[in-house]
Amino acid sequence: MKTEQQYFEEGKSIQSYMDDMRTLKQESLSVYENFQLPNDGFTDELKKHSVHFLTITEDWCGDAMMINPVIRKVAESANIEMRVTLRDADTDLIDRHLTNGGRAIPIVLILNDAGELIGKWGPRAPEVQQIVDDYRAALPAKEDETFATKQKEMYRTLQHRYATEKELWQFVYNSFRQTVLEIL
Repeated sequence: MKTEQQYFEEGKSIQSYMDDMRTLKQESLSVYENFQLPNDGFTDELKKHSVHFLTITEDWCGDAMMINPVIRKVAESANIEMRVTLRDADTDLIDRHLTNGGRAIPIVLILNDAGELIGKWGPRAPEVQQIVDDYRAALPAKEDETFATKQKEMYRTLQHRYATEKELWQFVYNSFRQTVLEIL
């Protein structure tokens, strides 16, 4: 069984991953270009610690489209190496980091200098999770003939909000910041 550090070493840089995206690439790059890191000292604090990030992701994921660029900005500002591994290419890693029994992504693994897992974040900020939960609660029952159509509409709406609403990006940043600061 490979360690998280081995996945990190074999992973692709976040920049290469985003450059090579086939799905949601423009939306993800737009978030990256438009998200502004707050001047709150977080990245300065990160620079004092020897950590690196491994993100389990896929380019078709709307949450990842929004979250990966935000975390990338943090990593770049703090001079932290961030690499990506694809969830579906090798499910062993994601199966060690399930969310409520599911393979939800993205998951950001925080590794120390020795390559040991010291924490993780994801797949969503609590405020974003509440938005998703509210949309899901409004869907008809799965047996309803309109369920599939309504679910697709929900995903389109969420993807649009993820790509355009800066407040959601800030929720991601704040949640990630809080998690990391609790670990360090």
